[in-house]
Amino acid sequence: MAIIGVKNLSKHFKVLNRHEGLLGAARDLFSTDYRLVKAVDDISFQIEPGEIVGYIGPNGAGKSTTIKMMTGILKPTEGKIEVNGNVPFKNRQKNAQNMGVIFGQRTQLWWDLPVIESFKLLKEIYRVDQETYDHQMGMFNELADLKALYPQTVRSLSLGQRMLCDITASFLHNPKIVFLDEPTIGLDISIKARIRELIKELNRTHNTTIILTTHDIGDVEALCSRIIIIDQGHILYDGDIKRVNQLFGAYRTLRVQVRPYKGEQTIDQVRQTLVERYGEDRDFTVRSREMGWINITFRQDEMPLLEVLNYAMSRLPIRDVQIVELALEGVIRRIYEGALQ
Repeated sequence: MAIIGVKNLSKHFKVLNRHEGLLGAARDLFSTDYRLVKAVDDISFQIEPGEIVGYIGPNGAGKSTTIKMMTGILKPTEGKIEVNGNVPFKNRQKNAQNMGVIFGQRTQLWWDLPVIESFKLLKEIYRVDQETYDHQMGMFNELADLKALYPQTVRSLSLGQRMLCDITASFLHNPKIVFLDEPTIGLDISIKARIRELIKELNRTHNTTIILTTHDIGDVEALCSRIIIIDQGHILYDGDIKRVNQLFGAYRTLRVQVRPYKGEQTIDQVRQTLVERYGEDRDFTVRSREMGWINITFRQDEMPLLEVLNYAMSRLPIRDVQIVELALEGVIRRIYEGALQ
């Protein structure tokens, strides 16, 4: 039986069309000129116990709004939602007892208290018995070596240390569901790796259902077997991450800095150079990102990376190059173009 069930869920907001200036602000006080923003528009999905699901999309796609409805912070405009057998906005207190949440970098720890005192306070808030508390803390000490951080105040922790402590706080009461919103944002590679291993081990040990929202494709690939892609309030894809990896893992983006840069003329020159070598039927795009830099995105099985690089450098005035993975925005754009069909 699904632990989260969402059916035809929508959340709409009425937003005032504001006017500029002091006179405009005065007019806004009495204005009835509103527009309807459909943050989430008729989405449906189910999540089974123990799944780690990546819920991804660009900024403004509707991710946070969906999470807030699943946690009971927002009431849906239309549709049905059940989390662990509860309607979240009707049973917020009961829902919170079996749920852990990290919203971006908003800490749930007490800023001026030592870390261990925050954990003790959370133990009392969630009514965690001493045996469970000792077991959980022992596990976190083993996995993340947190004991050295206990006497430090939260404000003195680095970003990575604080995120480790926040994850500990979210899992302290052994919840059935945990929502992680950008848990590795701004962290270095070593801390990211520790956090990913910690999340995987907690999921394996306790069969915790985890919903992960992130812009870091590395997090999704390391943790999730299933992804839901949302954009403009609509679900574009819901399924196995392997299918997306098979389709988009073959893509690479070669960034080249061309001098002199002449705008569209230079972009056309780069495009024509590749057409002359590979023909017009190959799957590649050429786009300008910032002054002097051009992104060339292509399939490696059709156009080998080293070959494209050597060919471009032999025929174009290239000053610098970078090789990057296909960004999330590129994945979504290609899905819009029908790449998953």
